[in-house]
Amino acid sequence: MIKYISRRLLMLIPVLIGVSILAFSLIHLVPGDPARSILGEKATKDQLEALQEELGLNDPYYVQYGRFLGDILQGNLGESIQSKESIGVELIQKLPATIELAVFAMLVAVIVGVIAGVIAAVKQYSWFDNMSMTAALFGVSMPIFWLGLMMIWLFSVTFDILPPSGRLTAGVELHTITNFYLIDSILTGNWLAFKDSLSHILMPGLALATIPMAIIARMTRSSMLEVMRQDYIRTANAKGLKKTIIIFQHALKNASLPVLTVIGLQFGLLLGGAVLTETIFSWPGIGRYVYLAVLGRDYPVVQSTILIIAIIFVLVNLITDILYKYLDPRIKFE
Repeated sequence: MIKYISRRLLMLIPVLIGVSILAFSLIHLVPGDPARSILGEKATKDQLEALQEELGLNDPYYVQYGRFLGDILQGNLGESIQSKESIGVELIQKLPATIELAVFAMLVAVIVGVIAGVIAAVKQYSWFDNMSMTAALFGVSMPIFWLGLMMIWLFSVTFDILPPSGRLTAGVELHTITNFYLIDSILTGNWLAFKDSLSHILMPGLALATIPMAIIARMTRSSMLEVMRQDYIRTANAKGLKKTIIIFQHALKNASLPVLTVIGLQFGLLLGGAVLTETIFSWPGIGRYVYLAVLGRDYPVVQSTILIIAIIFVLVNLITDILYKYLDPRIKFE
């Protein structure tokens, strides 16, 4: 196990180098000038050239990349062109918001998706099976930006029952310990803040959970149907075991490996791909942070954030692989 984890962590090095080259190259292909974004349209040519020289934007590509890579190897993510603040400090401030949103969305997706998939498989071709798989098809196909806007129109504008943006209503006080608002409100016993932060996370969380929920439901149903056709399930039925025992102790456990793979991939995507959701709901996480950085041509922020997202994605997949061993002892890490 230790050798396997060490080998996977070593494989992380070439992956991150490749990601850094790709991110650095793509961001420099984006049209626009960071100096122009900072100084505005009325800036003179001399002012633009002076700022470009100060930021090192006039240096050759390989010099800029070497400087970027050298800072990364020293644990320095650089400084934001727009805010002049340390990118590492800003990411630490914004990452908890994204993690909280992604975990909430993933919990909803796993609970609803697995339950719907199991029931659909047990009651194959029933009205529930047809309805849930049709809903899953719509869930996969539905654009998040459209769903988010429709949710805001329905629950915030029309019925005014949920807040349209942010993490906490202005004026609601919360003593932060972990920067995860739901956890901090429980730890401090601030139930007003808990209710308020829960109401803020509901819409973006449900919008973000839609696609993984649909994928998990379809994968659970498919995997369950395959397992329930096996001989040992027929034998368990012939012995007269309770239906719930057969489904949850035998079928679901053996059907969980492909479902776990999907959950791991989707969770990694949620952590790195919540840009649209965070932008629509003004959620102050790294997704919106990257979006604003792209608009402002803030190259260091975009490059560093993509690198951090890549690290998180690879580590989530490593944890998923390790969990395989506990679900199926027959798996060997060679």
